[in-house]
Amino acid sequence: MRSIIAETIIGFGSGIIVGSGLVALLTVLGIIPRLVQLSKSYTFVKSYQAAVILGGIIGTLFSFSQISIHVPILIQVLFGLFHGVFIGMLAAALTEVLNVFPILMKRLGMSTALLWLLMAIVLGKIFGSLFHWITFVDIMSS
Repeated sequence: MRSIIAETIIGFGSGIIVGSGLVALLTVLGIIPRLVQLSKSYTFVKSYQAAVILGGIIGTLFSFSQISIHVPILIQVLFGLFHGVFIGMLAAALTEVLNVFPILMKRLGMSTALLWLLMAIVLGKIFGSLFHWITFVDIMSS
């Protein structure tokens, strides 16, 4: 019984930390406002915010349950297209944030280490993704 309580507290605390990090990313870096500015769709600000919140909630529900939805291939393609457009626009907004790294490195007098910093970020993302897929994703079940 103690381990269940401990696991619940640790899981809840971890969720709070990850959620806070996501909110900090979206809020402090101004991802949603920059996305709206890049796409020139100022009238849809509330829709973007609702989409991020609902996407997080629905994604969490699907991640922790055995729910599967069978839809026609055309709907899957359309969903993939919308998903790709959103991720592309989000990446475009984040590229401007990356301009912070050269300025920071220059002010710290470490401009020669910029390549190492960017490579560490890229390789960390690659190895983290590979670790996730190798460890947690059962490819044979699909």
